[in-house]
Amino acid sequence: MSDISYYSEAGLKKLKDELVQLEQYERPRVTQEIADARDKGDLSENAEYHAAKEEQSHLEFKIAKLKNVISNARILDESQLDTTKILIHSKVKIKNAANGMEFAYLLVADSETDVRNGKLSVNSPIGKGLLGKKLGDVAEIQVPNGIMKFEVIEISR
Repeated sequence: MSDISYYSEAGLKKLKDELVQLEQYERPRVTQEIADARDKGDLSENAEYHAAKEEQSHLEFKIAKLKNVISNARILDESQLDTTKILIHSKVKIKNAANGMEFAYLLVADSETDVRNGKLSVNSPIGKGLLGKKLGDVAEIQVPNGIMKFEVIEISR
């Protein structure tokens, strides 16, 4: 089963740039570290060799995972999206019903998440709770310490 994710052009370009960095710069660097450590003699007691091999394993896993994400990525034409309800790539302003605090988020794919800069994953509890809501709707969202209610006060692109 594939997990299709939707990205902006800039978001997908960032993923592809990261893959190029890992494959063309990090992979050769780690390979060279392994070769250098191998030249130092007995591999059974060579901590540098084992650390470099472990780093290589982590790097290859990250590359494979990133290739999978990119192969299942789709670019959204945001101009074609319905602005009457919250979808991925919607800019939303919500108000906490309990304390009146307002928050603004852009709903994005998991790999683009950056809460400090207002980019919230559509797979987070709040993101999932907001999907499909319309202006004026109240989303009841299960969070670790109970249910929070957020009123949708603005939707844009």
